[in-house]
Amino acid sequence: MRVVKTLGVLVLGGVLGVAATLAAQTAQSGTRREPQFENAHVKVWKSIIMPKQPLTMHRHEHPRALIALKGGAIDIVQKGGESQHVVWDSGKAYWLTEDKPGTTHADVNNGTEPIEVIVVELQQH
Repeated sequence: MRVVKTLGVLVLGGVLGVAATLAAQTAQSGTRREPQFENAHVKVWKSIIMPKQPLTMHRHEHPRALIALKGGAIDIVQKGGESQHVVWDSGKAYWLTEDKPGTTHADVNNGTEPIEVIVVELQQH
């Protein structure tokens, strides 16, 4: 009986481990921001924007440089519904100003391939 109980615990542990690994892989496959580096001067992150999975509403208090690792077309949709369509070419860098006070936006990838960018946001200006 004790062997059966131990075997059951081991099997349950294995199943839970596989489930946790699959959940982590699934979470990593969606739209996300991955912090890269931060100090008193800059904050750097990688954004991966999957098709039809927009970044949540957010704002940028400071200007930033954006480097398109894997470019594409994106719609920057303001909370009020206004939208700006931009194209970021792979391997190119872009300058983006800070957002207007009180505004928020979501970045929407309406394409079929993920968009990957590195953002270097100034912390002071």
